[in-house]
Amino acid sequence: MSSPAGAVAPAPFFPGRRADGGPGLALFLNAGDPPLPVLRELVLMLDEEGVDCLELAVPFPDSVTDGPTVRRSARRALDRGGADLDDVLGFLADVRPHLTHTRIALLADWRYSLGHRDLTAATRDIAAAGADGLLVHALPPRLREEHLGAAAEAGLPVVTTCYSNSPPATQAEAAARASAYLYLVAHYGRSGTAPAAGHAALAGAVTALRAHTTAPIAVGFGVSTREHVEAVGASGADAAIIGSAAVAAVEAAQEAGRDVTEAFRAFVRSVRPVRP
Repeated sequence: MSSPAGAVAPAPFFPGRRADGGPGLALFLNAGDPPLPVLRELVLMLDEEGVDCLELAVPFPDSVTDGPTVRRSARRALDRGGADLDDVLGFLADVRPHLTHTRIALLADWRYSLGHRDLTAATRDIAAAGADGLLVHALPPRLREEHLGAAAEAGLPVVTTCYSNSPPATQAEAAARASAYLYLVAHYGRSGTAPAAGHAALAGAVTALRAHTTAPIAVGFGVSTREHVEAVGASGADAAIIGSAAVAAVEAAQEAGRDVTEAFRAFVRSVRPVRP
């Protein structure tokens, strides 16, 4: 797929899985928590540390799929202001050209950030800002084809999602539509809670999904420690996504008045598997 003039060409997600056999690492944060100037330094640090992906959310209120930690983060970002979609696209355009390894997947809520815009134009703007992928939260099913068409036209890979216990047809459809990566939600519930059987037990679901996609498969929900990341790797998935624990690390650093970037660096090193 081609990229709009001036954009950084989208790059493949999670190449590390293929290089050394271990799972890639994705981290979730809300734009604006920490504030964007601090977040810029944090993102540059992620690139230095070799983190594969940042899932960067345009903050929105009252997410039914997020637990209290992520909700508090979104509320802080919204209360601070300065992190709406246009602000975040400006941030992306500034920081993305400086990244050599880390990819940024933008998460935008349909109702809060996109529903009042022309979908084709908004998707084009997101691509032009330098996003490597796009995940639209709560997209109405009737607009799915329009979204996919707009993304293809803009040269913007899409992230799709499914639950580990979704019906096989639903999983197959999500897998077939993924072009950035497929987000496999470990279990039905809210972010921050772990599946009872553990992440390694998702091996069957990962294997089944491979038949329908060549895109990487990333597992999230309940991933918060190095052991969890390793268990995701044991499932055969390409990457682990850490959400609530990453947000909590930012929250703790801010509350303690510590350097957020350096505190988050320590968090990254604590959860990343040790390479042989």
